[in-house]
Amino acid sequence: MKLSKSLMTVAALGAFVAGAALMAPDAHAKEGYEMCGGIVKAGQNDCKGNSHSCAGQAKKDADAMEFVYVPNGTCDKIVGGHVIKM
Repeated sequence: MKLSKSLMTVAALGAFVAGAALMAPDAHAKEGYEMCGGIVKAGQNDCKGNSHSCAGQAKKDADAMEFVYVPNGTCDKIVGGHVIKM
């Protein structure tokens, strides 16, 4: 019984850590770049979005929450682009 409770605790902690990792900003972001949303073609996003956690899974063009990395200061120059802060 005690082992079962310990296993459940470890499993719950593991699920929490995995969830936190998915919510964290992308660790692959390069210094000097910003996330520019609203300009991505379907399937061409750089990383996670609202409904997924992988690059290349944007479902529609110009989704406001899908992004690509662009050099800092570039996004504001693109029609429809907005900087996404995490």
